[in-house]
Amino acid sequence: MKKKSLAAMLMAGAMCLSLLASCASDPGSTGSAAPSQAPSQGTQESQPAGEPSQGSEPSATGASGTFKLGGIGPLTGENAIYGKAAMNGAQIAVDEINAMGGDVKLEFDPQDDVGDPETALNAYNNLLDDGMQVLVGTVTTGPAITVSAQARQDRVFAMTPSASSTDVTAGKDNMFQVCFTDPNQGITSADYIAENLPDAKVAIIYRNDDAYSQGIRDTFVAEYTGKGKEVVNEGTFTKDTQTDFSVQLTAAKNAGADLIFLPIYYQPASVILAQAKAMNYAPTFFGVDGMDGILTMEGFDTSLAEGVMLMTPFNAWGTDELTKSFVTKYEDTYGETPNQFAADGYDAVYAIYTALNAAGCTGDMSAAEICEALVAVMPTIGVDGLTGTGMTWSSNGEVAKAPVVVTIQGGIYVTQ
Repeated sequence: MKKKSLAAMLMAGAMCLSLLASCASDPGSTGSAAPSQAPSQGTQESQPAGEPSQGSEPSATGASGTFKLGGIGPLTGENAIYGKAAMNGAQIAVDEINAMGGDVKLEFDPQDDVGDPETALNAYNNLLDDGMQVLVGTVTTGPAITVSAQARQDRVFAMTPSASSTDVTAGKDNMFQVCFTDPNQGITSADYIAENLPDAKVAIIYRNDDAYSQGIRDTFVAEYTGKGKEVVNEGTFTKDTQTDFSVQLTAAKNAGADLIFLPIYYQPASVILAQAKAMNYAPTFFGVDGMDGILTMEGFDTSLAEGVMLMTPFNAWGTDELTKSFVTKYEDTYGETPNQFAADGYDAVYAIYTALNAAGCTGDMSAAEICEALVAVMPTIGVDGLTGTGMTWSSNGEVAKAPVVVTIQGGIYVTQ
């Protein structure tokens, strides 16, 4: 197959993301402060993500005081791998900022919502009663939609590490995302496959009772078929039927599919990979950020994921100094390799820290006062983080950054 360079694809993807972000923003409302400098491992003079880079214009006042950050995500239950990782990553960022010895100190209180909207709202109210000023969360989409509506009413600034539905931020000027939105994941995946795997016969297996999976599938199909490409087969499942994919796999195989797009989470993906091997069906599997974490899934045979491609903003096996430093700290503290959600949590805290400094917030301000200040400055800041260099935000809460496509080889991610 004739392939274009990944660099060209990423440039186009970044332009697409920027256009999507700017279309939803007020004219003239966006801009980019000088991005931060990634730390150099082993040097005291280096600066963590979120700190102004050398030679950049510092904020006029800077922030000062102690700020109370709340966190909400599934720390137990079937989605705990996402919530625990995001909160662990956030904690590392909090510890780094507090260790700087500057005028800003952060207190962080992560709460468990077991992936349930009602439980998440209870956790949010408890945090608010305890004096929370800014929220890191929630981690998953359903709870985030519920909590973001209440946070808007209360005027609490919130940044979700990984809730990717546009419904999380729609109509809520106080809600921002670190992760790609579902539409952007679908569009970028379709563009990558069309450009780099132009002869592929593509099938899709998605979960039709999940907003995340359905949303990515919808934009993927629209973008892919809009390029004159064909989806040869689509198979669906629900939460209650994600243990047997023989019908969907057989249909894809009979349709001649040699690539299956999986806009799903890693748990059902692991079952699909195992059952495909059992039936001697070996297409290329292409996933999105919900599949990140499959390599650390308890009891999973990582050889089943050999050759799987996925779009992710973070590669734990990257060689840049910021990634190496973070991975080392995470492994030393939590005893496992961090996934994308850990990196999202880390970047969320540094984005909040950058915004607090840009707005000149003080720890004695109310949550509502901080909210108004951060809403005003978010479209003006830039952050170099683990999941993106020069990340910026539009006034509708959407982040602009370039994705990375990796292939799993030998139990690690290899960037394409």
